[in-house]
Amino acid sequence: MAQPLPEPPAPSLAQGIAIILATVFAMALTDALIKLASSGMPLWQIWVLRSGIVLPVLLVATGGRVLAPGQGRGDLGWIALRSLALVAQYICLYAVLPLIDMALAGAAFYTAPFFIAGLAALVLGNRILPGHWLAIATGFAGLLVILRPFGADFTPLVLMPVAAALFYAVAAIVTRARCAKTPALLLALWLNLTCLAGGLVLAALGAMFQTPDWTFFLFGPWHPTVAKDWGLVLVLAVLILGVAVGLAKAYQNPRPEVIAVFDYGYMVFVVFWGFVFFGERPDGWTVLGVVLIVAGGLAMVLIKDRGGDRGGRKA
Repeated sequence: MAQPLPEPPAPSLAQGIAIILATVFAMALTDALIKLASSGMPLWQIWVLRSGIVLPVLLVATGGRVLAPGQGRGDLGWIALRSLALVAQYICLYAVLPLIDMALAGAAFYTAPFFIAGLAALVLGNRILPGHWLAIATGFAGLLVILRPFGADFTPLVLMPVAAALFYAVAAIVTRARCAKTPALLLALWLNLTCLAGGLVLAALGAMFQTPDWTFFLFGPWHPTVAKDWGLVLVLAVLILGVAVGLAKAYQNPRPEVIAVFDYGYMVFVVFWGFVFFGERPDGWTVLGVVLIVAGGLAMVLIKDRGGDRGGRKA
C-alpha cells in the first residue's frame, strides 16, 4: 500500500497570508460558480460528479488510508458527525444562493464565529470575556441591519445562511474537541464521501416526493451534461481541493490569529464575484451590516484568551 506524503513545513507569516487570501478568493469563486450552475444542474448532481473526480485523488493522497494510525470506530463517529454538520451547512447555504445576493448570503454566513464562541463556552468550557460579548453584539447588530426582519422586503429564506453558520459552528467544535489530530486530507476524504452520500439522498427525495419550487436546486432531476457542464464540475473539483489544502496549510502558521484577520477577505471577494457574474450591487444597508459583522468577527479573533474559534469554512 502506498504511504501518505510527508507533511510539508509550516509556511512563514507572509506565505500564510498569501495562501489564505488566495484560498478565500477561491472559496468566493466556488460559491459564485455553484450559483451559476444552479440554472442547470441540481446540487446533488454537482456533488456526485465532483466527488467522482475528487475522491480518487484524495485516496491516492492519503495512501489509501481512511483513518489515521491509532484511530478506531469512536473516532470515525466524530468524523462522521463533523462531515454531516458540514453537509447540512452546504445544503442550507446553497439552497438559497440562487435566490439571494451573494453578499447577503456571505455576510449572514460569516456570523459563524459568534456561534462558535457560544458553543465553545457551553461545550468546551471556554471563557467569554466582556469584550467578546461586545463583539458578538456588534456582529448580530450587523446581521439585523442586513436582514431587516421587520422590513417589507424581508423573506425567511435569508435565515438559511444563518442556519448554515450554526451547522458550521457545530462542525468547528467537533473538529477542535474530537478531530484535532486527524490529518486534513482524511477529513476532506470523509467530507467528500458524505457529500456523495448526501447527493444520492437528495436525488432520492426529489424522485419520491413533491418538493417546494424554491428547493429545485436541491432536488431537481438529472440534467443532461454537455462539455461546458463537465468543465464547470472539473473547475469546482480543483477549487474544492485547493480550498481544503489552502486552509489547512495557512493555519499551520504559528500566528493563526493574524491569518484569521485576512480570512475576512472573503467578504470583499464574494462582492466582487457577485458583481462579475450576476451584476449584484449591495445597497448601503448591506455594506453597513457587512462592516459591523467583520468588525465583530475581527474583535473575536484579536481579543486575547477568546472563547471561540474563527469563522469561514476551515472545519
